[in-house]
Amino acid sequence: MIPHTAQAEHTANLMERILYEVKRVVVGQDHFLERVMVAMLSNGHLLVEGVPGLAKTLTVRTLADTLHGHFKRIQFTPDLVPADLVGTRIYNPRNGEFDTALGPVFTNLLLADEINRAPAKVQSALLEVMQERQVTIAGTSHAVPRPFLVMATQNPIETEGTYPLPEAQVDRFMMKVLVDYPSEEEEFVIAERVTGPAVQVAAVASMEQLAELQQACRKVYVDPSLMQYAVKLVSATRRPADYGLAEITPYLSYGASPRATIGLIEGARALAFMRGRSYALPEDMSGLVHDVLRHRLVLSYEALADGLDADAVLRRVIEHIPLPEKALAPHEHARH
Repeated sequence: MIPHTAQAEHTANLMERILYEVKRVVVGQDHFLERVMVAMLSNGHLLVEGVPGLAKTLTVRTLADTLHGHFKRIQFTPDLVPADLVGTRIYNPRNGEFDTALGPVFTNLLLADEINRAPAKVQSALLEVMQERQVTIAGTSHAVPRPFLVMATQNPIETEGTYPLPEAQVDRFMMKVLVDYPSEEEEFVIAERVTGPAVQVAAVASMEQLAELQQACRKVYVDPSLMQYAVKLVSATRRPADYGLAEITPYLSYGASPRATIGLIEGARALAFMRGRSYALPEDMSGLVHDVLRHRLVLSYEALADGLDADAVLRRVIEHIPLPEKALAPHEHARH
């Protein structure tokens, strides 16, 4: 069933109000902010890469205030242990029993700051909660609050004291977004706001409303031709020669998983939903390809030797796989 037009308009207005409140504090970063909203509507997680000081933490904290949700931040360090994230059992001498102390992952918006500063055993503690939305402590499962979003940041300029994220961990992030420096005009406004009076953000929506929006977002129509486009893009990263891309075969050790296909479809739905439409268009999906796929490609040493990164490889795939010629409008789907 397709969302009613009035509901689509209400959604677009609500998203506009949320973005307006966030932008009262955060300057620029439109692409990053849009991807955060896409992840939230798609019930996905976000990996963000950028140098310090680019408002990554501020954006998530402000968004939590705008949505009247619980926000927690974990600073990842080499001395963390998994219990510092998920919680543990603590002995209570008063009654001689063990009580469960839940960790900071029990929140709506979790910021895993500089996630690559903690070793693999700590990073892997997030695997269950990111996929299953629950944590198992001493054989008992504890569900985290819904909605639940993990946004992890990593610093690309430092290598000492950092640990690369395991492939299984990275694949659980719906998107990897690269955050760049602001322009001169934006940096002037940033300096003006930071050195001026503090801005109070109003809560314009609740987590219950966000959960309703997530349910409505899943009703956005995605044409089979658009789904097939997503399948071809992802398959081309696994078997490039089958799609006439034999020249990039030496550059790829492993292609993207089926989670990439699902991420493209869900992301296109979310973008269409944010833009007040009940059906996805090809441009909704094509703009997400780099964000959804870049962290899922395992490049070979040959690619590194030739100075190619994942985005460069993806550009060749995108140029070779044509967009669907026609995007069906929702009324054509409604005939069935």
